[in-house]
Amino acid sequence: MSGPENALQEDAYPLRLSLEGMSCASCVGRVERALAAQDGVHDLSVNLASESASMALDRPDRLTAVLDSLDAAGYPARTARLRLEIGSMSCASCVGRVDKALAALPGVTGVTVNLASESAVVDYVEGAVTPAEIANAATAAGYPATIAQSGGAEGQGARKAAEADDLKRRTLIAAALALPVFLLEMGAHLVPAVHMAIERSIGMQTSWILQFLLTSLLLAGPGRSFFARGLPALLKGAPDMNSLVALGTGAAWTYSTIATFLPGLLPAGVRAVYFEAAAVIVVLILIGRWLEARAKGRTGAAIEALMGLQVPTARLVEGEGARDVPVETLAVGDLILVRPGERIPTDAEIVEGSGRVDESMITGEPVPESKAAGDPVTGGTVNGTSSLTVRATRVGADTVLAQIVRMVETAQGARLPIQGLVDKVTLWFVPAVIGAAVLTVLVWLIFGPSPALTMALVAGVSVLIIACPCAMGLATPTSIMVGTGRAAELGVLFGKGDALQALSGVGIAAFDKTGTITEGRPVLTDMMVADGFDRDTLLAMAGAVEARSEHPLAHAIAEAAEGAGVALPPVTDFRSDTGFGVAATVGDQPVLIGARRLMEREKIDLGPFADEEASLAARGRSVLFLAVDGRAAALLAVSDPVKPGARGAVAALKARGIDVALITGDRKATADAIAAEVGIDHVVADVLPDGKVTALDDLRTGGRSLAFVGDGINDAPALAHADVGIAIGTGTDIAIEAADVVLMSGDPAGVVNAVEVSRRTMSNIRQNLLWAFGYNVALIPVAAGLLYPAFGILLSPVFAAGAMALSSVSVLTNALRLRRIRPALDVPDGTAPATSHALRAQEV
Repeated sequence: MSGPENALQEDAYPLRLSLEGMSCASCVGRVERALAAQDGVHDLSVNLASESASMALDRPDRLTAVLDSLDAAGYPARTARLRLEIGSMSCASCVGRVDKALAALPGVTGVTVNLASESAVVDYVEGAVTPAEIANAATAAGYPATIAQSGGAEGQGARKAAEADDLKRRTLIAAALALPVFLLEMGAHLVPAVHMAIERSIGMQTSWILQFLLTSLLLAGPGRSFFARGLPALLKGAPDMNSLVALGTGAAWTYSTIATFLPGLLPAGVRAVYFEAAAVIVVLILIGRWLEARAKGRTGAAIEALMGLQVPTARLVEGEGARDVPVETLAVGDLILVRPGERIPTDAEIVEGSGRVDESMITGEPVPESKAAGDPVTGGTVNGTSSLTVRATRVGADTVLAQIVRMVETAQGARLPIQGLVDKVTLWFVPAVIGAAVLTVLVWLIFGPSPALTMALVAGVSVLIIACPCAMGLATPTSIMVGTGRAAELGVLFGKGDALQALSGVGIAAFDKTGTITEGRPVLTDMMVADGFDRDTLLAMAGAVEARSEHPLAHAIAEAAEGAGVALPPVTDFRSDTGFGVAATVGDQPVLIGARRLMEREKIDLGPFADEEASLAARGRSVLFLAVDGRAAALLAVSDPVKPGARGAVAALKARGIDVALITGDRKATADAIAAEVGIDHVVADVLPDGKVTALDDLRTGGRSLAFVGDGINDAPALAHADVGIAIGTGTDIAIEAADVVLMSGDPAGVVNAVEVSRRTMSNIRQNLLWAFGYNVALIPVAAGLLYPAFGILLSPVFAAGAMALSSVSVLTNALRLRRIRPALDVPDGTAPATSHALRAQEV
């Protein structure tokens, strides 16, 4: 398995396989070793909670070796079956071409093409190839294919539900077989009258034979999987949890069978049967795995909920009419009719109609957004009471919803640094337990009181059964899955898995100002004009130039000019100078608009404007200067209102022991005014974009971890440089790509929720690990007989099985508590008051 130094090429082949047979942390170690030994495997991560392995291959043809290695290790990749309806087939040669096209796909393990029914049945490895890719391969070969049925491509939740149902059935059958065995044996031990009744009716020998028959049926039926998986793993020298159960129950059954049918081989004092122990052990472990499967199904609830937002069909507009089509068939540019109350099927732009769209399931904002022609809409959001016609802009895997699902899946499959300790322990845990069991038997045989053989058997079986690598293996991934899933429901996406752990230890949170602390929708509030210049003419020039810029302050000036109704002159030679301002030619006059540093660089005297700047900045205004033909012509003051949740977010972070800083390119007076309004004590102002990285280094005092929160293109270097980069989801794509955490809401209150989820999840992981390790450290010696010399207590294998089952269920139940995390700080509506063009004109 390669480390971070082995960077992947852009054409790396990502792969996420769902595996069979993984039941404990030892399985994880074996799968990792098997895959890491293969050439071309990078970024390997094996997750017990989701029973999956994620990796990237340098070439697609490596997949066969990967699948073979998993088969050899005893953890084959899950397969599914897909049925396609195929058109244009007319002869056997068509069948051959379709067969060849489908069989050539990496991950396809079997193809059966039927000319008579014009269909194909394809067996494929889940995660290696998708049903849509399989259908596209046949279509590309000239035979249009559509998916008839998924035939098993179910989500994890559905699969776990089916697995839980199967385990429930097996548990009930096992319990029905074990109950008579338990009553016959334990009843005879505990109640003398029962013992006498058995002896007088059927006799003890017949009782033992009945127990033998029922226990054998139980082990060969509901308990068969322990032997079918555990013994081959043991013979390969790679024992797992199933091996421990098989050894323990097998030893109890074998000893009891000898005592029943070949009693002469055992001393008279140790002739006893333990059929009830073998039977009840299997029942208790099946109960534990049944509850575990149910709990695992709930860990993926967030993904299931997100998938539930996807619309299966869309109403495609064709000419004067419309027809329903599968959403998978949509293409960019298609026109789609969205009726009132329907979910929007894909990311699109409104071309006709207007109304309100509920985007709460994506952004967390509770108030529906007003939308009109030209506005973008997101797939999965809900249309209000109006009818909309939209044009698809992104489809399939490119949609926002699909990207969110991928981010959550990536975070849920992440391997945190804390997992390293677990991996080291679980590599040797099961072999160590088997060694401890053998040692326990030997010690009891040598030093134990009579009947030593019986007590050695009881202690050895108890050691094998009570050990629980499952709990250790589940401790971290289940908490990650539930925690990141709940975070997604709160509008927090952990794009990079280790950010979940890193954010919990952050000591400083540095915020960008524009669009992060403030709304990012500033308005022009003041305009001072120098003698000899006309206000409307300058406003028109400024508006025309700033209309070319993407900066929020530029938008405010352009919108003010539009609202004032002035005619915008033509602009040529426009250029932007990041951190300074913009320059252009308006008519035949050179125009500069920017901060004081731009004017100073160009040696333009600001005259009376220099004194006004400080006064406006003290009131929280951002000040720009307009120069025409090398002369200072006007001062433009822009105000960007503070977001409603900013002050509460800053206070909540401070209450959690996190210092808060503000980093901005604004003048210090302006930055100080904003910082004072929201309660930030430390301000770094007058910073150019490349200076934000230096500012972050200066804030890292005493080795404290630092998070940076931003939203703009200028913030991307700082987001990447911080220990944890947090991007406001309303920001630019570049900022979001550079970040470790993405907030779907534009409100800084989401930062507090992210920190809360991170800390609660890491605390939950530590609780799980403490329980899992503490359980094994404490109870394995007890099972071996540590308490016997002092107290005469020897743990029964039945109680050991119950404790083992309880251990895994306890870890999963504790992880599921994360689903109840409440928002640490409610995200406000986030709807800025609409400022009309007329009002802005009056302010100017």
